[in-house]
Amino acid sequence: MIEKIKALCIKYEEMIAYLIVGVLNTIVSWAAWFLCAYTILDAQIVLHNFLLSLISWVVGVIFGYFMNRKYVFKSKEPNMRKEFLQFSGGRVSTWVLDAVMMILMVNVLHIHEDFSKIFVSVLVMIGNYLISKFFVFKKEEEKKKEKKEEKKK
Repeated sequence: MIEKIKALCIKYEEMIAYLIVGVLNTIVSWAAWFLCAYTILDAQIVLHNFLLSLISWVVGVIFGYFMNRKYVFKSKEPNMRKEFLQFSGGRVSTWVLDAVMMILMVNVLHIHEDFSKIFVSVLVMIGNYLISKFFVFKKEEEKKKEKKEEKKK
């Protein structure tokens, strides 16, 4: 039984690490929100509320990039600037997905906001993983394959 569990952990190591990093990322971005909300900004003021969300998102993206790079996808890409911009771009796209889906589900389809937020959060998490795996933190063999295909064209 223990051997089966070990085999599953090895097989799904990347996804398990992604989930752990995601939980840590949530804690860090929430901590940034609460720290700012209880020290320098007032969530009751609309502009401050927007800034709190922005700060929380930026801290989450920065923390998430470095954690995903090191512990989930184990990237060796020397051009971290390019990689970070790709990562951030992916996160912007899933943030837009989140906003659009919430408006669609809650305001247009009249689906309860709690269910909608859970559903959309799962979609965003899957989207972030797929973008990171296939576009941001590609493995070396995938990059070499792409370069060969480009040379053929």
